[in-house]
Amino acid sequence: MLFTSASTPLEDIEFLARSEHRVTVLDTLTENAATRGDLRAATEASSSTVSRTLRAFEERNWISRSGNQYEATQLGAFVAAGMRDLINRLETERTLRDVWPWFPSEASGFTVEMVADATVTVAESDTPYAPVNRFLSLLRETEQFRFVGTDIALLEPCKDELRQQVISGMQTAIIDPPSVAEYILSTYRDHCSTVLERQNFTVELHDDLPSYGVSLFDDRIAISCYDPDSGMVRAVIDTDDPVARDWAESTFVAYRDEARPLTLEQSED
Repeated sequence: MLFTSASTPLEDIEFLARSEHRVTVLDTLTENAATRGDLRAATEASSSTVSRTLRAFEERNWISRSGNQYEATQLGAFVAAGMRDLINRLETERTLRDVWPWFPSEASGFTVEMVADATVTVAESDTPYAPVNRFLSLLRETEQFRFVGTDIALLEPCKDELRQQVISGMQTAIIDPPSVAEYILSTYRDHCSTVLERQNFTVELHDDLPSYGVSLFDDRIAISCYDPDSGMVRAVIDTDDPVARDWAESTFVAYRDEARPLTLEQSED
């Protein structure tokens, strides 16, 4: 593509996106001045390819040259930042697109920006329990844990670790639908009896919980995406984003305010 002053923004985006090394060159020159040799090493592109790229960038005033050194102009740095942001957004979208149907709705106050820099752990055919294992790693590192949701597929395989953490003193509050609480208590009655009597562990019931799970740890929050058709946790997305934290806190409080406590009498029914 030959550059002309009449080229459109989309044509400039296409010019950068058609070759990954062009983005790398502009990023590199935004960070530090570099020679053609430096750029060949950074991109593993041929000398002629690097030369054509530099010539196209100079025509656009995205870079300047001093001797054998090139560096990005303010204009070029501006373009590089925007392109990198676009690439990061698309990388996030590609990670989330297959599990998006199980995410909180926009009506809940959730936005994709909250998880733009999150750690996304997806269940794959060769690692079906990766989301559960990620959840376990977060559970082991926290002194306080709160959870609201319907993800029995997340809590059930973690019951031993959760029990041990509660016995060790972890402050724990869980809001479950009655059906989940009933299943856990009837299936693992002996397992639950000790922790139900502890002051640092509370279970509350709510009849209309979201299909996803919201977990609050000391430093991170997590959203677990549960697929009721397969009975699997499809993904766990965790982040330390403060806006996401505020959303998770308000979500938990809203359901807690409407929840009722699980009593020992109910657990023995």
